[in-house]
Amino acid sequence: RSAIAHLQSSRLLVSIPPNALAFFIIGTYFFATIAIGYWVRKNAKTSSQFLHARGALPTAITAIAFLAVNCGALEIVGIVAASAKYGALALHFYWIGAIPAMVFLALFMMPIYARSRAMTVPDFLRIRYGNATHIFSALCLAAMMAFISGISLYAISAVLNLFFGWGFFRIALVTSAVILCYISMGGLKATMYNEVLQLTLTITGLIPLVFAVLHDFGSLDGLLQRLPEGMTHAWRFMPLMQPKVATMDVFGVVLGLGFVLSAGYWCTDYVLIQRALAARTMEGSINTPLLAAIVKIFFPILVVVPGLAAAAFFRKAGISSYNQALPFLMQHYYSRGLLGLGISAILASLMSGLSGNINALSTLWTHDLYRTHIRQNENDAHYLIVGRISTVAAAMISVATAYIALRYNNLMDYLQLLFSLFNAPLFATFILGMFTTWATPSAGFWGLFCGMTAAIAHNLAVRYHLVTYGSDMLANFYGALFGWGACMMATVMISIFTRSKTKEELAGLTYFTQQKGTKGISRRSWILAASVLAACFVLNLIFR
Repeated sequence: RSAIAHLQSSRLLVSIPPNALAFFIIGTYFFATIAIGYWVRKNAKTSSQFLHARGALPTAITAIAFLAVNCGALEIVGIVAASAKYGALALHFYWIGAIPAMVFLALFMMPIYARSRAMTVPDFLRIRYGNATHIFSALCLAAMMAFISGISLYAISAVLNLFFGWGFFRIALVTSAVILCYISMGGLKATMYNEVLQLTLTITGLIPLVFAVLHDFGSLDGLLQRLPEGMTHAWRFMPLMQPKVATMDVFGVVLGLGFVLSAGYWCTDYVLIQRALAARTMEGSINTPLLAAIVKIFFPILVVVPGLAAAAFFRKAGISSYNQALPFLMQHYYSRGLLGLGISAILASLMSGLSGNINALSTLWTHDLYRTHIRQNENDAHYLIVGRISTVAAAMISVATAYIALRYNNLMDYLQLLFSLFNAPLFATFILGMFTTWATPSAGFWGLFCGMTAAIAHNLAVRYHLVTYGSDMLANFYGALFGWGACMMATVMISIFTRSKTKEELAGLTYFTQQKGTKGISRRSWILAASVLAACFVLNLIFR
């Protein structure tokens, strides 16, 4: 039986009849998103304004959008599901798997991105390595964004099916139509302003759930006492290195998640970098991840705490459909009035991730592939039309990839698998490209190819039980290490036998070829980064 049928038959989740208040709240949210797109449409009259919006927005907006685009299916449904499955171990996705990488991106990589003249992540690889690496990375990122868009659409479908009994086609039609309306009118700027609204609504809808959970269980300690000991601490019961039997181990978490997957996502993700580059100033681009990290460090309160409550309920009922944890909790704790707000909060978070990836997929095709390699000398109006058409195509692709997500009972497992296949090798290519002058164009392409091949081979070995792990998540951590290591070694070896670019050609593209005086980061940014890292360290000690 399907996951939804399993939950409904267990009498924990049943479809409820839609009520006027819920429809009013959801309808108001949909209207507001379209109104924002209409409001900013006058600032999306050129292809550059529509696709990039580089240097066009204040830092406060870019920082909120940077955080909001991460708070889609990955953050809300995915982390609640991961917390229900893995307990307090899900805290590692924040204090090991996010904060350090966000600080590294801000202090060391954003200055290079901003000065490189690159408009997108693959565009940087074109300038640094050449066209072959550019095309290959763009195709790989397009595939990943298509899969992630499908995850968001699947999650939206699962939520509305449980609450209202709607079918997948109706849900896909309504949500895609709303997203297409505001993206096609206002482009990236409309998407980012909507992400501010979506994050606000998401937080507003989740806060009452946290209070209800803590009130029901008495306190956080009362909640933890209802769980097995291994699910109540982040570090205490985790072995050093036992990949075959452990749910997670220290080696996999620190290196696989904390180094490769975390930095691979935060430092090379197309959608995130796109938002940081939209800041009006260099300092704004640097501070965008740092300001987002301040909120990110406390976000587990909103998602991990409810996930732990779902773990207590689900263990008692013997249910393992973790993707339904958040809808179940809202049905259990919310009144009919609050339920409309809760549904809107989930929709906002999921539509944020979906719209961000649809917009990015459109930009990647139009700018990185079509304009750069297929039709180079068309007028700007032509590229603007192509951008809008490709937005429609990206939405249609997300419908197709949503069916793949149906195979996974935990969206976070699936997302980390995608990151291990694509982002992990890409991170090695970026590290060598930004922090060495000897990595060659040929090595950039073949290293990335070898890394992704190794990551895919590892995943196939896991699927066919040639290699075993204690959990799917741990397999993703080690798979990321395989992909990153293979890319790193292949790039180093091939660079020995091929010609590198001159320092003049690499001017502004690496940490060591920046112009004198351009490496400086403001004292305020350094203090902010140090404060965030210190808070992250203290929280790891408290919840160890």
